[in-house]
Amino acid sequence: MSTKAVIVFSGGQDSTTCLIHALPNYDEIHCITFDYGQRHRAEIEVAKQLSVKLGVAVHKVLDTALLNELAISSLTRDNIPVPIAAHSSDGLPNTFVPGRNILFLTLASIYAYQVGAKTVITGVCETDFSGYPDCRDAFIKALNNAVELGMDYKLRIETPLMWLNKAETWALADCYKQLDLIRNHTLSCYNGIIGSGCSDCDACVLRAKGLNDFMKNKTVITNSLKEKLDITT
Repeated sequence: MSTKAVIVFSGGQDSTTCLIHALPNYDEIHCITFDYGQRHRAEIEVAKQLSVKLGVAVHKVLDTALLNELAISSLTRDNIPVPIAAHSSDGLPNTFVPGRNILFLTLASIYAYQVGAKTVITGVCETDFSGYPDCRDAFIKALNNAVELGMDYKLRIETPLMWLNKAETWALADCYKQLDLIRNHTLSCYNGIIGSGCSDCDACVLRAKGLNDFMKNKTVITNSLKEKLDITT
């Protein structure tokens, strides 16, 4: 029986690493990228290019512009500056887009229902992250339960990076011989700069720190990763 997975795919480090990790484990993978009028919309083109490069069966870009109208954030409004990580204040950063993962994962689950996929994969993580409440494990489990009940359909929302730090996420890419691809061709930067990014926003700082930690201590970090995910490569 053919196995299918749907991946919420932004073309960033985390979702691309999830895709690389999933490719050997499913017969067919569908990637969904959401166009919500995001400030860093260059990620949409990056996602298209990476899906082709990695041989994804289906890649869809869905228009979710309504989110831009409802959610006020520095990622949805050009007149709100993206904060420099070193100057970030306590509490939710202004890069938080309220409801984004609620909407994206719900739509991905509906799509999974239609194509007969039993798995939805997302790169959210609550180990090294920006403090977004919709990246937490408790939220994912609650939403997973809700969409199963609401569609009467057995579905698992998988979060392979949930308990990995950024260094271990880099190690995961390295395990699949795709470190250079992730390093040079993904877009995580809130200011829309591919690769190493702007070096100032929270996403770039987390990404750079993780890479630096990984490069300094590859063996220990890789062994930790393999133990967490039971990887034998």
